Amino acid sequence: MKAIVLHERGRAGVSLCDMPCPECQPGWVRLRMIAASVNRVDLYMRDSGAGITHDLPLIMGVDGVGEVIEAPGCPGLVPGDRVILYPYEFCGRCRSCLAGDQPLCHSARILGEHRHGTFAEEVVLPARSLIRLAPDADMDQAAVLGVAYLTAWRMVFGKSPAGPGSVVLVQGVGGGVAYAAMQLARMAGARVIVTTSGATKIGHFRALGVEVIDYRAEDVPKAVLRLTYGEGADLVIDNVGEQTWGASLRSLARGGHLVTCGATTGAHPSADIQRLFVRQLSIHGSTMGSMDEFRRLIRAWEAGGFTPLIDRAFPLAEVPAAYDRLDDPARMGKLLIRIA
Repeated sequence: MKAIVLHERGRAGVSLCDMPCPECQPGWVRLRMIAASVNRVDLYMRDSGAGITHDLPLIMGVDGVGEVIEAPGCPGLVPGDRVILYPYEFCGRCRSCLAGDQPLCHSARILGEHRHGTFAEEVVLPARSLIRLAPDADMDQAAVLGVAYLTAWRMVFGKSPAGPGSVVLVQGVGGGVAYAAMQLARMAGARVIVTTSGATKIGHFRALGVEVIDYRAEDVPKAVLRLTYGEGADLVIDNVGEQTWGASLRSLARGGHLVTCGATTGAHPSADIQRLFVRQLSIHGSTMGSMDEFRRLIRAWEAGGFTPLIDRAFPLAEVPAAYDRLDDPARMGKLLIRIA
C-alpha cells in the first residue's frame, strides 16, 4: 500500500512509499482510508518528536475517516461501513479509561505519534476506537474533526464551559484548533473575541460577526479590557505559547480560566505567579478529548451546529506540500488529505 512515511528528521525525511498492508486480528478493524487532515503535531514529529516514544520508519497522520474492509469479531461493524477514527488506541481497562477519560489512558498510543498513522491507504484500529458515520456523511468535513475539533471541544466545554453570558478570547484564530474553538464557543452562545492579523483574515471574521483584535496594531489585553468595559475575558483559548502567554494572562477577568493545548512559539513562558493567585486565575492543559466528547462533537456537527472550515485539499502524495501550507501565514482552517 502507499503511505507517507517519516524515515528521518527534517523535510527530506518524509516521502510517499510502499508499505506492507496491516494485518487484522479479532476485535480490530481494517480500514480503507478515505481522507485525513494535517495537524501541528505532524510538523513536530517531522522535525523533532522529542518526548514521544516511537520508532522510525513511521507512517504519519493522526486522524481521519475510512471504510471498513474487514472487522473480525466486531458484530457492530460490517464491510462498507464508514467510520471516523478516534485518534487514540486505548486499553479500556485502566482507571482513566474506566472513568471515561481515554486521553489519560496509561497505555494510550496516538496514531502518527506512537504507532503507524492515517496517511496510508489502509489502517487497523481496535473497534472501540471507531464511530460509525451516516452513509451520506460529508467525509471531507468528518476527516478534520478528530484532532482540531475534538481538542477545541474539550477546551470550550471542559473544566470551565463557555456559554451565554461568558466572554471567550481566542488567540491566533486562523489556525485549525483556534478556528474550531471560535466556532464552538459561538455555537455555545458565548461572546467571542479573536486575535489575528492581515486584512483578509480580519475581514473574514468581521463578516462572520466576530469581534476582532489586530494583534499587530493593538495591545491585546488593553483591547480586551476596552471591549469588555474593564472586566476581561472569562475564558482564553491559547495554543500559541510563549508569544501570546503574557497577553493571555493579562486579558483574563478575575477568576478567569486560560486553556492551552499548544506551544508553537515556545514552551517556557513566564508563569506570572502573582497574577495567578491575586486574581485567582486557573490554567488548564488540554489534549483532544474523550470518546463521549467525541460523540457529542459529532452529533453537534451532524445537527448543523457548525461547519468545519477547510483551507485546501491535497492528494496523499502531496502531504509534504500540505506541511508547507500549514506554516503559511495566509492559511486559515484545516488542511485536508484525500486518500481514496
